[in-house]
Amino acid sequence: MGSSASSGEFRPDIEGLRALAVSGVIAFHFGLSGLPGGFVGVDIFFVISGYLITRHLQQEIARSGTVNLWRFYARRARRLLPASLFVILTTLIIGYFILAPSEQQFYAKGSLFASAYMINLWLIRWTVDYFAADASNNPFIHYWSLSVEEQFYLAWPALLLLLAKFRPGKGGLVVLLALVAAVSFAFSWRMTAISQPWAFYFSPFRAWEFALGGLASMALPQEWAKRFRFSPVLGWIGLLLIAIAYLTVTEAVSFPGSIALLPVIGTAMVLLSGAHQSGAGPKWLLALRPLQEIGRLSYSLYLWHWPVIVYAGILKPELTIADRLLCGAATLALSVFSYRFIENPVRQNGWLAAKTSRSLALAVLLTGAGTTLAYGSAALASRSLDAEQREVLRSAERQSAARSFDTDCVLDREEVRPKACSFGAADPKRTIVLFGDSHADHWSTPFKRIAEAKGWRLVTYMKSSCPTASVPVWNGALMRSYDECDEFKERAFREIASLRPDMVILSQYSSGYVKNEINHASNPIALKDWAAGLRRTVERLEADGSGVVLLRDGPVHKAYLDKCVARALWQGRSPSVCDTPRAEAVEETIPAAERAVAAALKADYVDLIDLFCNETVCPAMIDGKLTFRDRHHIATAYAESLAPQLQRAVFGGDTLGGVRQPAVGG
Repeated sequence: MGSSASSGEFRPDIEGLRALAVSGVIAFHFGLSGLPGGFVGVDIFFVISGYLITRHLQQEIARSGTVNLWRFYARRARRLLPASLFVILTTLIIGYFILAPSEQQFYAKGSLFASAYMINLWLIRWTVDYFAADASNNPFIHYWSLSVEEQFYLAWPALLLLLAKFRPGKGGLVVLLALVAAVSFAFSWRMTAISQPWAFYFSPFRAWEFALGGLASMALPQEWAKRFRFSPVLGWIGLLLIAIAYLTVTEAVSFPGSIALLPVIGTAMVLLSGAHQSGAGPKWLLALRPLQEIGRLSYSLYLWHWPVIVYAGILKPELTIADRLLCGAATLALSVFSYRFIENPVRQNGWLAAKTSRSLALAVLLTGAGTTLAYGSAALASRSLDAEQREVLRSAERQSAARSFDTDCVLDREEVRPKACSFGAADPKRTIVLFGDSHADHWSTPFKRIAEAKGWRLVTYMKSSCPTASVPVWNGALMRSYDECDEFKERAFREIASLRPDMVILSQYSSGYVKNEINHASNPIALKDWAAGLRRTVERLEADGSGVVLLRDGPVHKAYLDKCVARALWQGRSPSVCDTPRAEAVEETIPAAERAVAAALKADYVDLIDLFCNETVCPAMIDGKLTFRDRHHIATAYAESLAPQLQRAVFGGDTLGGVRQPAVGG
């Protein structure tokens, strides 16, 4: 991505590969093409970087027996830091006028880690933590790949120097480097199955991609490729593998894992093919002028494209094709500007290049400036919050009763041993169990209040992203079948049976698991399978002698309401701009199927949707309270205010057709 050939030999085919890589990434993020796997363009960049850096370092080791590390880092600093910090600064300044102060605070942390090339480590934390603030719209998130590259640049020269000291010869060096690649790939493949965020963001688990690029640059593979008569065919096969990856890999696939071999091996094959002098390979295609121009701008294009599309999506959530094309034009214009006036002038500056210390001083200065700007931006945003905005922020951040009692009351993804959290009377008149995922958790606050007022005991069994329906589910964060959920439920069923509760209340994010038109889940479950799984759960609980209540799931908003409302207040607009039309927030086919399950058994179905939506819209705020802390989790303050209605709907009031209706309307 940021590497350039330093050996003096310019390879037009590599510039063309860069163009293919950045075009795939931008097309994927902008939604302008049918390239679901465009994000693997980053992997192409990794292989190219491994190829160029390894070739350059090997040539220097061959000439001098060592590597001047300080000079190496100085070149990298001149090449990468100026444009990177300029984009960070510009993004922070524009964000001041677009983002709410609370968002500015959060994203300023992202800019801090981006400036220090460690944002990949920061993102592991946020993607692993289910309850963390949303990071997907962080305008600095794309710096993760630059961080991985920079960490590679720190470790790779030292590794090559160490290998060179053993004097393994050409063949031995290839074997040692292949061993490094194999070990890294093995860990990457295994971690993709265990914890995909670690496999995706952690640089040691991406080292194999750089290493394969490095292997392609070694003397023995290069000599073989020059002699091999079918090297041109090898290049075309490599391009075909890249095309297959672009067209078939999707976000639903566990990545990187073994599927990453497609673009990585494909890129290595194209690079090897380029060593052959024949014009029959793909070199002529990759050398076409448009690809050369895009490749030349690839680093700047990559830096600018993400903040452009993120801010455009915030200003206009429903972007048309014309809007996206306009974003592409803006990205190109900004890239040309930064390339001509920042990236190239600094990289080619004779005064900086004359002394290594000057370039290193520039690196320290720019990195320090970036972190200082990030701190300053966060502090400024904090002081900018007015009382109303602070109240919205506090409302969104306030934890549920269960999580306030113990954060482990809602198990994380990897935990399987149920955590029974008990509230209310020690010697209760009745025992109520609340069973479900994080949507059960947002009801824990009013249920706790009811239990304490009635002298009952409330016991919760909850696990994030784990529905109560007895059906296998896919976990989008782990990018695999959620086996931990199945084990948790089996254990929870046994513990609930031993409690012999009077009532078990089931609550879950139904539309987040089942195929529907309102909320698009990854690897969704068919409605009939969901209904059958829910029926199995209810039958099992009823067989143990407990009454069962199914709570209908709430609406799913278009926007993250905490951010949207805070942003509206910051911009002087009404929070009503964050309301979602009822037809776009409320799904009816899943509740109908769940109602049928309840009616066929002895369970009650409680429909509280009118507490969140009127006939036309689902408001972002009701009676001065934020209704949801994100798109679909009820804000704790609003949930607490619903205790009287919840009590009447679940434990009292008239029953009609097996469905208890709340006593309030919209």
